[in-house]
Amino acid sequence: MKNKYTPLILLSAAALAIFFARAWLANKFTDWYTFQVFETLTVIGSIFMVLKGYRALRRGDWIAALVLGVAIGIGMLFATLFSPYPFFGIVRASFGQAWLRGGFTFLSALGGLTIMRMGGPVPFHAASGHWRETARGILVGLAVGLPLAALNAFALQLTQGHPIEWQNPLASLLDALQPGVVEEVIYRFAMWGLLWLILRNSLSRQSVWAAGALATLVHSYSHLDDLFLQSPLAALIMGAVLTLLWGLPLLILARHRGLESAIAFHWIQDVARFLIGF
Repeated sequence: MKNKYTPLILLSAAALAIFFARAWLANKFTDWYTFQVFETLTVIGSIFMVLKGYRALRRGDWIAALVLGVAIGIGMLFATLFSPYPFFGIVRASFGQAWLRGGFTFLSALGGLTIMRMGGPVPFHAASGHWRETARGILVGLAVGLPLAALNAFALQLTQGHPIEWQNPLASLLDALQPGVVEEVIYRFAMWGLLWLILRNSLSRQSVWAAGALATLVHSYSHLDDLFLQSPLAALIMGAVLTLLWGLPLLILARHRGLESAIAFHWIQDVARFLIGF
């Protein structure tokens, strides 16, 4: 009889293989990062889901995904504080990054929405025109995120050893949408949904949180490629801290308050970080 945990074990092993492969090839492919691999795989999965289930999408879904993608693309053109890594060492210029990030956001949002219409784990209230739930989710995300944003700012000063350098507040507000929207749409909406689809038959009741936990761990540890090379133990500890303090709230907010709430939480973290010069 097949073990019900086999799909989860295989998914976890595949994620670990990507991390180990990147560490092994780091000297040869210096511009490749694990988050780029995971995000590309998520977009591919999203495209597959849209091609398979586009009939379930509503007009509001297409509009919501398009608005997010266009907003991210245009915002990237004018970003001054946010500077993304070159995509696999190829896409470096702001214009290319604008198309890439906008396209990834649009496709991942559509994939996540397709899964949402199939009963997926994360709601996107704005796509359904539920504006009251959208507003509540955003306010809750900001309220939960603000104290942790202050903690994050303090931790950055402590660990990086340079003083606060105040930046343009408007640029901080706008540029924080780049990581806040893109990462939440990809990891908390599309990836979580894709993993849930894979696990729902084998784990049933546990599939939502198992998939969410795996997506959160991938997201947290994808920030630590360089630290893994310098000090693997420190990276493991740092990833656990990131997951507990920032990943877990995002997981709960996305599940119970919607994608908008997770975006608001993530956004306020980066507003604070950009504002003080980190």
